[in-house]
Amino acid sequence: MLPASSPHTFHSYADADALAAQLAQTLTAACHAAIDARRRAWLALAGGRTPLPVYARLAAAGLGPIEAIPTDERCVPHSDPACNLHQLRVALAGNPEITVHPLTCADGDPVRSLDLSRTWLARHPAPFDLVLLGMGNDGHIASLFPGAANLSEGLALERGTDVIASVPDPLPPEAPYPRISLTLARLLHARAIHLLATGQRKRQVLTQALTDPQCHLPVAALLRAGTPIQIHWSP
Repeated sequence: MLPASSPHTFHSYADADALAAQLAQTLTAACHAAIDARRRAWLALAGGRTPLPVYARLAAAGLGPIEAIPTDERCVPHSDPACNLHQLRVALAGNPEITVHPLTCADGDPVRSLDLSRTWLARHPAPFDLVLLGMGNDGHIASLFPGAANLSEGLALERGTDVIASVPDPLPPEAPYPRISLTLARLLHARAIHLLATGQRKRQVLTQALTDPQCHLPVAALLRAGTPIQIHWSP
């Protein structure tokens, strides 16, 4: 799947359970190394259902202190089931040494959430010890969606803007909300980056992003940025 010159590594698993088990071991090892070296681990974690078993296994490992933020957030109240913060906190609740910080204000207001996230990230400039990204069937990563009006700002590789407000176009019917998203430049400011994908459709999108120089999907921008990515896929 990977071109011979690719800096990336592709991991294929028999099923989602095998992927979750191995990826949880990878996260646990990264956190252990970070805590040994810097007294804490600092993570950016994808939302959505697929990585939740990974987070539950990480919590069960009993490591700490670990601090994390979502890679992106829907502008909904923190109590809303659609809120990535809510899902992450539930999945990681087994370990009180893990703190998940919000990208949005409590009521999800987009304007105030953008101000909050910009201010908070400016005070936490250290590189992430690990970033875990998901990918949509449309090739989006975090909440950097094809067709968003300010996608070019979100995909710019020069550091400066760590977070943007994003409105997918069209809005996904299953989650029709504006978003707050880390930019590609901030996501790349990391010691390790892992990309998680499941299903044949996403494998096709990954193949296109890796092999087609004319592919303009957000995931292609990630894979062309020059930073080695660990890609994890299962059927």
